[in-house]
Amino acid sequence: MSRIGYARVSSYGQSLEVQLEKLSDCDRVFQEKQSARTDAREQLQLCLDYVRDGDSLCVTKLDRLARSTRDLLNIMNRLEQKHVKLVVLDQQIDTSTPTGMLLFTMLGAIATFENDLRKDRQMQGIELAKRKGTKFGRKAALTSDQIQLLHHKRADGTKISDLMSEFSLSKATVYRLLNVSV
Repeated sequence: MSRIGYARVSSYGQSLEVQLEKLSDCDRVFQEKQSARTDAREQLQLCLDYVRDGDSLCVTKLDRLARSTRDLLNIMNRLEQKHVKLVVLDQQIDTSTPTGMLLFTMLGAIATFENDLRKDRQMQGIELAKRKGTKFGRKAALTSDQIQLLHHKRADGTKISDLMSEFSLSKATVYRLLNVSV
């Protein structure tokens, strides 16, 4: 019966150090820097394949393990089939107990609810900003006058590489702007 740890941060700029310290008593720790929003969590898949009957999978927080309640329940189902218990250190959850299982399910549902509320508030904020005239996205590379000049210079035979240098644009952007009618 081994204690297997799994640690994850969402981006390469973040540190796993705090999680690894909390998981230091594990026999093996799988770790990755990968957003939970992708299915490419290779180390999680390796970890789930690695755990065996009687093992404990340890994580610091539920949100380090799954991206939604459904994902969390799917992972938990996989662990149950392998007779592996889940231990969440910060929330003191141990799914080998009825109370731990209840807390696990409730916290997973609450986390999803909070995430949905955050997304809703974000969309409301974006809609309000749009109504107030806020422009989203990247600033245009060139003004319409500069695009006309780009077209004229190209029509006069200026090389693409020279246009790239003069306007400080990538080749792809020059070609894209040349395809825009002026």
